[in-house]
Amino acid sequence: MAALFFMILLMAAITICSATSALTLSGNDDGSFQQFISIFILAGQSNMAGRGGVAGGNWDGVTPAQCRPDRRILRLSAAGRWEEAREPLHRDIDLNKTCGIGPGMAFAHYLLKKDKGIGRIGLVPCAVGGTSVAEWRRGRRIYDDCLTRAEGAQHGTQHGLIKGILWYQGESDTKSFQDAVLYKGRLETFISAVRSDLGSPSLPFVQVLLASGEGLYVDIVRKAQQDIDLPNVRSVDAMGLELDPDALHLTTASQVRLGRKLADAFLRFSAPLSAQSSAVTRLPAISFLGCLKYLLCMIV
Repeated sequence: MAALFFMILLMAAITICSATSALTLSGNDDGSFQQFISIFILAGQSNMAGRGGVAGGNWDGVTPAQCRPDRRILRLSAAGRWEEAREPLHRDIDLNKTCGIGPGMAFAHYLLKKDKGIGRIGLVPCAVGGTSVAEWRRGRRIYDDCLTRAEGAQHGTQHGLIKGILWYQGESDTKSFQDAVLYKGRLETFISAVRSDLGSPSLPFVQVLLASGEGLYVDIVRKAQQDIDLPNVRSVDAMGLELDPDALHLTTASQVRLGRKLADAFLRFSAPLSAQSSAVTRLPAISFLGCLKYLLCMIV
């Protein structure tokens, strides 16, 4: 009987210790996270892929402080491997043009600053320059590639969750009146499809209202963006941000500002995780002996 009682006590102590150890793995006192990854999909065309600092087909190599590498910010490479993120984020994704600074790194840095409980951030670059919204419909190569990368990012991570999609696209759809008029329906179809395929019907979607375009119908596309009638869709406006001399792409400084706007918009979906997870991250590790003493005291 005594042996049975001791075995029960031993199993209870192991269970308690295992639970507290798992919780303390979620975070360290310095705010860094070892396990959990908050995943964000970066989709759209060239201004999401990043052309900041690009001129004459060459990137100037200048990385602002808000975009520098941080061990808490990861990037999914074209080969499907997580690595420490560094600019240009889309260098092996948007292969037809030279990539520079985009909004992704500035977004991640600001999110880490404002939400101490977000864990590590995993960025999944999927944007391709020059693409129209019609090319992002289900069954097309760009859509399927993005979905494959998104699913791989989540399923290949022990503690990862797709938290949102950042979308900057539409410049190509300003060239045709018909494409501009059809933009709203096509974008809503894309949002619904990707949410359905990822099994997340309420996945936060943050879009950028155009600052420029390749054609005459910028205002029509912007109006279509503003009229999107789906839940959990927020917009940030790029109008007024400084453009490169090509009058199409955002400058490096503008991309940094846009990254912050995107982070602010995402944070409005819900309260920062820090308030919810602070109790978890501050839980002290409990030794096996401590668990055993605790149980004995409870019995006595």
